Amino acid sequence: MIIIHATFPIDPDERERALELAADLVAETTEEPGAIEYHAATDLEDETVLRFVERYEDAAAFEAHADSEHFRSFADRLPELLDGEPEVMRFEVADAAELEL
Repeated sequence: MIIIHATFPIDPDERERALELAADLVAETTEEPGAIEYHAATDLEDETVLRFVERYEDAAAFEAHADSEHFRSFADRLPELLDGEPEVMRFEVADAAELEL
């Protein structure tokens, strides 16, 4: 399984536009084969920070997402939305288990 955690500092003047674009990206991506989970959220402490949490069945599913038209469209617009450097982390997970609370 591939997990991506991405953090984007968004220009406050571009926040609404960024949220709209992120919502479109989430809607499109959740329909992709191999996409287990794909969420975007704003940070509770800083509403100008946009975070993505993504889970894919395997590297091929992630690569298909990265090559998709909807992702490319978002990525092309991202530089004009940013107010700082993004951080994107990729994790390859061999085993995962749900925790009981």
